[in-house]
Amino acid sequence: MTEIDWNEWGPETRAIRAGQRRTAEGEHSDPIFTTSSYVFASAAEAAARFAGKDTGNIYSRFTNPTVRSFEERLACLEGGERCIAVASGMGAITTLAMGLLEAGSHVVCSRGVFGNTILLFQNILGKFGVSTTFVDLTDAAAWEAAIRPETRLLFLETPSNPLTGIADIAALSDLAHRNGAWLAVDNCFCTPALQRPLAFGADLVIHSATKYLDGQGRCLGGAIVGSRELLDKAIYPILRTAGPTLSPFNAWVFLKGLETLSLRMKAHSDNALQLALWLNEQKNVKQVHYPGLPSHPQYALARRQQASGGGIVSFELEGGQPAAWRLIDATRMLSITANLGDVKTTITHPATTTHGRLSADERLRAGIGDGLIRIAVGLENIQDIQHDLKI
Repeated sequence: MTEIDWNEWGPETRAIRAGQRRTAEGEHSDPIFTTSSYVFASAAEAAARFAGKDTGNIYSRFTNPTVRSFEERLACLEGGERCIAVASGMGAITTLAMGLLEAGSHVVCSRGVFGNTILLFQNILGKFGVSTTFVDLTDAAAWEAAIRPETRLLFLETPSNPLTGIADIAALSDLAHRNGAWLAVDNCFCTPALQRPLAFGADLVIHSATKYLDGQGRCLGGAIVGSRELLDKAIYPILRTAGPTLSPFNAWVFLKGLETLSLRMKAHSDNALQLALWLNEQKNVKQVHYPGLPSHPQYALARRQQASGGGIVSFELEGGQPAAWRLIDATRMLSITANLGDVKTTITHPATTTHGRLSADERLRAGIGDGLIRIAVGLENIQDIQHDLKI
């Protein structure tokens, strides 16, 4: 079969076809290679593989055909040269940090990130001599003021969790590169179906494949996408040695998820926009956070960077935590869970779940109020979602 350059094809086609190499069995669907090790034709071949002189499978901690297919497909969708898949989204951020940073390194990170990301940079990496300054996602002056001579990494989510703030990726890329740092963007909320940060100058893209890449809440996984040179030099050695390995079965599930990614993200976005418009009309709702609304402070930027607003809607309810909990507990169909990216709509109270391990002051600085509710809008009938909320 003639080798195909999938970058010449549309994203929907790439999401279905890229990365697959059929075996001698001629299978149409992607196979699952559930093996821990591989047999070599000779001692010399084994020696060449282990020495890196010969490409090929060695051990499934760091080489597996099913995982490789997922990596190649996701890299193709993001417009990157290389992808390294790992066991979870937080595992991806940890692996990236271990590969790029060392004692004395400094990170500038948005406050508008997942709560565990803040704890990772602040508490865990801090124990190893890595310092982090947290800044407002949309305050360009704050990002610039936080830069130090030892700054090595700028890290952010856009849209942010849970307030859907939008960062100017191109501007932050320019800032990072002028100061000899890398820019890493967590693209969990948009996926490459709606946004490709590398096209705006980012060096690295992070994914929790657990979310929209899977799309049905079945498996844990994470990924890092970027240039071949950077990933091979800095990130791959961490995977090979430390072993935050993605299982072949999970990689296969993600491959199946990618096949419908474009369709699902469009449907998630359509439902989310309808829900956001409806929430805007409810008298007990103080504010709705959704990039697809003209009232969103970065609406124009979102329209330039994203194909649509995505599937996450957050809103602030009158009455604080008691009112938020009453609304959440009154739902019958929505799933009360902190996970997102599922075909099933999920609802959570960020101040006591995803950001509950932060101090009250840290939540305040991140804009996480007691009346804030986050909804990951699924693919159910939109009228049913609205009816279940009973605001």
